[in-house]
Amino acid sequence: MTIDGEAMPKRALITGITGQDGSYLAEYLLTQGYEVWGLVRGQSNPRVRRVRQLLGEVRLVRGDLLDQGSLIAAVEQVQPHEVYNLAAISYVPMSWQQAELTGEVTGLGVLRVLEAIRVCSGISASRTPGSGQIRFYQASSSEMFGMVAESPQTERTAFHPRSPYGVAKVYGHFLTQNYRESYGMFAVSGILFNHESPRRGAEFVTRKVSLGVARIKLGLERKLRLGTLSVRRDWGFAGDYVRAMHLMLEQDQPADFVVGTGVTHSVEELVSRAFAAAGLNWREHVVSDTAFVRPAEVDHLCADPSKVAKELGWEPTVGFDELVTMMVESDLALLSGPEAHQDDSFGPEGW
Repeated sequence: MTIDGEAMPKRALITGITGQDGSYLAEYLLTQGYEVWGLVRGQSNPRVRRVRQLLGEVRLVRGDLLDQGSLIAAVEQVQPHEVYNLAAISYVPMSWQQAELTGEVTGLGVLRVLEAIRVCSGISASRTPGSGQIRFYQASSSEMFGMVAESPQTERTAFHPRSPYGVAKVYGHFLTQNYRESYGMFAVSGILFNHESPRRGAEFVTRKVSLGVARIKLGLERKLRLGTLSVRRDWGFAGDYVRAMHLMLEQDQPADFVVGTGVTHSVEELVSRAFAAAGLNWREHVVSDTAFVRPAEVDHLCADPSKVAKELGWEPTVGFDELVTMMVESDLALLSGPEAHQDDSFGPEGW
């Protein structure tokens, strides 16, 4: 679109903008010249403070993944070129405690966003959308692989989810594929492996560890209680992964991609590195607690990122050691500063 010969910026609508990924994606798209909108359930959402430094540049629109009408109204108001669906009940242990809500938000929420795009675009099964169609990104997850059939995991690896969260993500993933095939929509899924940052909620193990290390270093606590230390994950930096999301929507043809580093580390390695970053011996402070063991564990997840590297030219820039050190140093600064008592740790990530 142009006005008086000048190109208008692309508009992006991000659900889950107040979560870790949403805030990094908003920052990145702003550097790319986008007009960025974020979907929030209400101005009272405490997580809005995560993007408060961007509020002069990011516009907010009300909507709820549980309410189809509100999503249609939001898409009609924003008229986005791209929609990134990052909102979810994303804390895996919580998905057992609130399985129905997880299904409604993480699973059926995808359907409602896709339907809002379809309705507002006037797309039917008999009409193929043109080049001006709204492009859709779905945040799929490595948790869909669960009890893995092969390692490393590729875009062709079979899914065997081991939690209500993983099951809901599989539903959203296949639904995105179905809308692409049924309606010709530019709809893609990024199967992202674990990606962390100082903005991660404190209920996630990486942030629980970095915060725990900081509290012990500052004399606020003496012990850190954790579950299984042997499980292995492919951990990367969230700021890197949002670039992959954007690249997926910049392609000529829609396709799904696995995004990860291709390298795994155990929780024990994570713990050891985090305590070492603070000059501490983890064995003196970590206590094993069965209360933190999942009902059905996912033991090993490792990405094969060869497709995203070859076709999109994407690769991570932050390594594991750098990531862990970054998180520990950030939490040491946080707990020593004026915001030490502000807590946005719990609750659905970005929903």
